[in-house]
Amino acid sequence: MSPEPKTVQTAAAPAAIGPYSQAVTYGGLVYLSGQLGIDPATGAIPEDFSVQARQALDNVRAVVEAAGSSLARVLTVDVFLIDMGRFGEFNAIYGTYFTGPKPARAAVAVAALPREAQVEVRVIAALA
Repeated sequence: MSPEPKTVQTAAAPAAIGPYSQAVTYGGLVYLSGQLGIDPATGAIPEDFSVQARQALDNVRAVVEAAGSSLARVLTVDVFLIDMGRFGEFNAIYGTYFTGPKPARAAVAVAALPREAQVEVRVIAALA
């Protein structure tokens, strides 16, 4: 019998805004829910795209680390943008977070995101 999935919760990232967990660990992996650029201290989403993107990636890092992993162990990244014209700007920011071997990644344009966010990032990472 395999171990049960375990939920991950950290105050260093925004609380879930619906009936889901920040992340779930199972089978040596951590599966993150999408992270918006919400400031966990204030609950606000900044208007500036680059600030949102950095905060979303900071939130990813906080949840991954709370699960016992790190950005260096991220295997795959999914990026959701409401404006694909911001793809290059996002890439420049993203490159400062993933400096070693790069994870696999998809980036897609979406019509809208919760709380009128401009970017959302979700990842799957390996545990130690």
